[in-house]
Amino acid sequence: MPLLPATDENIETAAAVLAAGGLVAFPTETVYGLGGDAFNPRSLAKIFEVKNRPRFDPLIIHIALPGALEEAADLSLLSGEVREKVRLLISRFWPGPLTLILPKNPKLPGLATSGLSTAAVRLPDHPAAQKLIRLSGTAVAAPSANPFGYLSPTRAEHVAGLLGDRIDLILDGGPCRVGLESTVLDMSGALPRLLRPGGVPLAEIEALIGPASAPAGPSAGAPPNPRSPGQLGSHYAPRTGLTVLSPAEMAVLPYDPAGAYLFFDPSSRDQWLAGPGRKAVPDGGKIGALLDAGTEKNREFRVRILSETGDLTQAAANLFDILHEMDDLGLSRIYAEQVREEGLGPAINDRLFRAAEKKQAP
Repeated sequence: MPLLPATDENIETAAAVLAAGGLVAFPTETVYGLGGDAFNPRSLAKIFEVKNRPRFDPLIIHIALPGALEEAADLSLLSGEVREKVRLLISRFWPGPLTLILPKNPKLPGLATSGLSTAAVRLPDHPAAQKLIRLSGTAVAAPSANPFGYLSPTRAEHVAGLLGDRIDLILDGGPCRVGLESTVLDMSGALPRLLRPGGVPLAEIEALIGPASAPAGPSAGAPPNPRSPGQLGSHYAPRTGLTVLSPAEMAVLPYDPAGAYLFFDPSSRDQWLAGPGRKAVPDGGKIGALLDAGTEKNREFRVRILSETGDLTQAAANLFDILHEMDDLGLSRIYAEQVREEGLGPAINDRLFRAAEKKQAP
């Protein structure tokens, strides 16, 4: 499995692999995708096999130009009002981290949509992804390039470590800028429905096209027939057990010598470190020495923050990267602080709560 920098020459090589029915992991602005020809049932079957992904979970179809949307979707089945809203969304948010659920083009294989009458489509905001799709000569079906249910990859080395030699090629485009999966908006009915919070905040969508219904959240359970990825109760999960706590709960959390601690910003971290019976010696905010009051013995522990400045966009970009690091520490538990519910906050909390539902080892 070659891991190649995303140069023009290597992108051409990767496009040829896709055209021949192979699988390529490639960078997008959200996370790394595992791409195959969206119109080749054998390629689609390989994606499900490599990821160990259930066949009822539909794939997202990636295109390189807005004009290619009709390859995957049939907009004639929408009302004029909904078509205008779709046009506005595409004009404002494509390319970008927004996936639209639309009536499918009958030419799209049922395996790509898990037998649904709708297709999930987006146009990624990454030059390597766009060039790869254009050169492949087809739309590209691409879920995240990781085993089903596990943490999404935001670096090429994550993909290499998770999927190894099970795919044909990995294009290395560096760390993903957004770091969270796309927002998924169902536009197939009369009223827009948010199916998954992601890289485009719901408030920005509603400011453009009006109200959209919002999901009930992970605690409501998975829908019987998911219309998009990321709707299952357990998803985005590290192998290490993860507990999500409110800021107030995190501030008084007892020290666990086998735990790792993920805070939103320096102030919440410092509040915890200053708790009774604890003495911390920070080391760049990553590793500190804690004086255990019971044994009077210094113990090493792991502490990370999502954003040095309390910025939710930075926090989103860092989330999966830090969770990958913590998951590799061999500890028994990750304690994560819930972030505020604004901007990208709902998407961050969605990933944390789904990761905490039930652990799945890749």
